[in-house]
Amino acid sequence: MTRIEVPNSTGRRGSPGRLGRWFLILLLLILVGTGLWTWLTLAWAYAEGERAGVLQKFVRRGWICKTQEGEIALYYGGGQYMGAGISPQLWDFSVRDKSVAAGLSKAVGHRVQLHYTEHPGIPTSCFAETRYLVDRVTITDNEPGTVPGTVPGASSPPASGTAAPPPSAAPPLAAPAPAPIRTPTTP
Repeated sequence: MTRIEVPNSTGRRGSPGRLGRWFLILLLLILVGTGLWTWLTLAWAYAEGERAGVLQKFVRRGWICKTQEGEIALYYGGGQYMGAGISPQLWDFSVRDKSVAAGLSKAVGHRVQLHYTEHPGIPTSCFAETRYLVDRVTITDNEPGTVPGTVPGASSPPASGTAAPPPSAAPPLAAPAPAPIRTPTTP
């Protein structure tokens, strides 16, 4: 049996399936590239450091991808905030580890020290809404609203470069200790 070849008179080269194959290869390259980029941004840390402040809120949020996000109010000097009438600087962060998230949910209202790594370029908010991922938390006080080493309600020492209070102003005093109760003894 002989085979007869007919020249291509339409000017088309190749088959219609070839365009679909190139499209699938391009789509596969885009998916692999996005996956590698996501892995790189989550595995490689641009920077790492520590932040300290009062944990204001810690929430789990998101429509489809639930992420755990928090916010601390940074403090300066010995006091909780910079001073009267000045708003605190807020710092937002994300948490991916469930054990760290459990510790943070118990520490709302406390002074905390957070260890974080910075991951710029995370391609989607399904992993974190911020670029700062907290991986360790240390609670630095025992009661909400108190500063370790000071008496609750006492004013913090003046910051350097500010005037000291006038000598006539009496420092806050602690309440005197109650006298012990003595019971009469019988002879």
